[in-house]
Amino acid sequence: MTKNKYEIIERFPTVVEHKTLWETVGWGNINIEMSKQSIDNSLYGVVVVCKEEVVGMGRIVGDGAMYFYIQDVAISPEHQKNGLGKLIVERLLDYIKERRHKDGLAFVGLFASHGNDKFYEQFGFKDHSPGMTGMITVFE
Repeated sequence: MTKNKYEIIERFPTVVEHKTLWETVGWGNINIEMSKQSIDNSLYGVVVVCKEEVVGMGRIVGDGAMYFYIQDVAISPEHQKNGLGKLIVERLLDYIKERRHKDGLAFVGLFASHGNDKFYEQFGFKDHSPGMTGMITVFE
């Protein structure tokens, strides 16, 4: 059996790669035009490639100075449990540390898929309630 060789590349996923991973991990369907606009307005992104196929992704949105949001960290199910999510998050956090405003704080947020809280805690993310709570609204 051949061990998979992975490469992490600094680039955004294409719209098709984004849609494929999004749907493969069970996040539902996504509109291609909306996905393209979202990716085009991102700050930074990485993909993980195995045998010329994108099997993982992650990106950052935000203002590039004070507020950063980690988005779309996803690994194809057949490639999970190989440390790829950790590599992606480390690369994203390195980007933020290097580019945040030199004299200020960087606030980094994310929403974890159900059951993945512990994964993100290893990077210093934690639940700050009751002092602060994460809230969202969705317009459909």
